[in-house]
Amino acid sequence: MVSLAAVFFLALAPATHAGKPGFDDKEIRIAQFSPQTGPAAPWGAVARGSGLLFALVNEEGGIHGRKIKYYIRDSKYNPALAQAAVKELVEKKGIFAFTGGVSGAGGQAVKDYLAKNEILWVVPGTAALNTVADRKTVFPPSPYRFCSYPLFEDEASVVTKYAVEKLGYKKLGFLYQNDVFGKGGLAGCKQRLASYGMELVEAIPVEPTEKDLASQMLRLKNSGAECVLMWVSPTLSVITLKTCETIQFKPQWIAFDGLSDYQLMYKITDGLFEGVITAAFVPPPDSDDPLVAKYREAATRLAPEERWGTFYIAGMLFSEPLVEALKNVGKNLSTEACIKELNTFQNWKGLGAPITWTENCHQGTDSVQIQKCGPAGTYILLQDWTANDLATWKK
Repeated sequence: MVSLAAVFFLALAPATHAGKPGFDDKEIRIAQFSPQTGPAAPWGAVARGSGLLFALVNEEGGIHGRKIKYYIRDSKYNPALAQAAVKELVEKKGIFAFTGGVSGAGGQAVKDYLAKNEILWVVPGTAALNTVADRKTVFPPSPYRFCSYPLFEDEASVVTKYAVEKLGYKKLGFLYQNDVFGKGGLAGCKQRLASYGMELVEAIPVEPTEKDLASQMLRLKNSGAECVLMWVSPTLSVITLKTCETIQFKPQWIAFDGLSDYQLMYKITDGLFEGVITAAFVPPPDSDDPLVAKYREAATRLAPEERWGTFYIAGMLFSEPLVEALKNVGKNLSTEACIKELNTFQNWKGLGAPITWTENCHQGTDSVQIQKCGPAGTYILLQDWTANDLATWKK
């Protein structure tokens, strides 16, 4: 019914392209679709974190006399609703650029529309837009889409290498969301294991809205898996860990960076997240990094109602490059000028790994950190920024 409603909306929405090119002398209009509710609601903090960065920019005087006007639309982690939201924003509000947009399936649903309408997307909050399986999404890149989020294939390959070489595990299982996001992680894990002549003992897909995972967890337990990689949403990870506690299955869990908000994950799993290892793409919330400290202080003043955590910080990470490009372009703003500037980024460093973009490659990095959830949701750094030495897209 949700999908039908979205299609009906798309059919009726007039193509007014209001306010194009998305800015005037006083403002620049930027937007993001986001799961503020639904099965991935914890990731909704990402869009609100972007809002903090834009509020801070405006507090500091804006960008060459223009303030940022920011729009968030709740996609409920549903690709049809993401489509409807993006179309409404572009055609009713007139948007200069999108940022974030957490959802692999949602990103796939809107990427062609944004490219067709020549709307910048800096940077998407999903790695599922670019996959090793479909190299054409990376080479040649869309001129309007710039990614700094490491590919799920790369991320999974790096943490799998850590599990095998550093932790010594030989029997690995994989639990993945049955969509482009989960399948991307599975591909990276399999690629790494193949380099050792190994295979997964079990690989189990789950649907994003599933509530009962008892049968799947029994399969994992019976497979003899010593270590299980978990490529699922926060809601599914909670169900997974609580189900495994009931059946007394306690492998070493390793998850993707979307579960690296340890304070939140520790709380919503009633402490079961302690000991889980994850990839990570931003510093911990209590980091003494000067940029983290600056944003933390701004959050205290400008968004005291928000919980200061990894997902919230991620929103700033995704939007920093866009802000940097807008500042560097100067008063004579245009989509073309912004693209030209973004294509000059060489090892540009914000909160995350250094970013390099060229006209021929808009995948900015393949590096992640590896962290472990300690007591009470604390952060333990196990391995600093590490690139995927098997990344085929760079060859």
